[in-house]
Amino acid sequence: MKPYAAYAVGAALVDTEIQVTDEVLAAINVEKGMMTLVDEARQAEIIGHLSNDLIRARHASGGSAGNSMIATALMGAPTYMSCKVANDSDGNIYLADLEQSGVTHGLNDQRQEGVTGKCVVLITPDAERSLNTHLGISESLSTDEVDEEAIRNSEWVYLEGYLVTSPTGHAAALKTKALAEQHNVRTAVSFSDPGMVKFFRDNMTAMVEGGVELVFCNEAEALEWGQCASLDAAVDAIKKVARRFVITLSGKGALTWDGRTLHQVAARSVTAVNTNGAGDMFAGAFLYALSRGESDLRATEFATLAAGEVVKYFGPRLDQDACLTLRHQFFGD
Repeated sequence: MKPYAAYAVGAALVDTEIQVTDEVLAAINVEKGMMTLVDEARQAEIIGHLSNDLIRARHASGGSAGNSMIATALMGAPTYMSCKVANDSDGNIYLADLEQSGVTHGLNDQRQEGVTGKCVVLITPDAERSLNTHLGISESLSTDEVDEEAIRNSEWVYLEGYLVTSPTGHAAALKTKALAEQHNVRTAVSFSDPGMVKFFRDNMTAMVEGGVELVFCNEAEALEWGQCASLDAAVDAIKKVARRFVITLSGKGALTWDGRTLHQVAARSVTAVNTNGAGDMFAGAFLYALSRGESDLRATEFATLAAGEVVKYFGPRLDQDACLTLRHQFFGD
């Protein structure tokens, strides 16, 4: 076994979750269910409109790849995260969260002046989340942050699709993938958001060029990738770029292709209050299960259980006690 179950590169963000109504979303011109990149002024404008709701705001370190690496580590499989945070209080919070969760990073002496990235997460009563992200210093994430030694010491490399929005971040993803191939490390890619597939298609295509071992996506992302209306057609399209993949279907569970068989896994019925972090939890739990030597089907069943648990609460992930309880319930250890 290598020291790390997975190595990830991605944006480091501190989330602010705020409960709003659909009417408020429309009034402040936020596209529901999507991730929108905004500048610092627009983010401040959104928060200003919601100032009366900030007493109910919840803060947590976030970022897609970071959430997944934390989930895998909290379940018992150490991970490594390459990211970029500023020398500010939010950066301190983010790195402390990584370290307390069992995620290694290489940022102790490499922090610059600037602003750590932030995401305003607006949650409507149907549990849907709408993301408004100011990348801050994460916008300059580059090949400089890629750690070849950590990649070589990892079972998997995990790339978040959000990296397609930044020229330097995209370059970091491509370098990471190339190094993984050089060191015979398997690569997993998350499509992350339908907008990433639709508006940055060329960059997303470059991330999976030549084929990758594993793709994570949800139904909307899969249909966007296949540029089709049929899930069967989307499955065929993803098979062309991934040897294995999982398509999450929200409350309907997930489809998983293990290279030979397409399995459908049902989801347990839960009352969701917040879908922020569900996909990240799914990927993190899936990678944890693979680190144990479990099959893709078994990993999908566990990841579906974990994603169904995280949507029952506010915040992008579960704490360590909850992660270990899930692990014990499912695996018996």
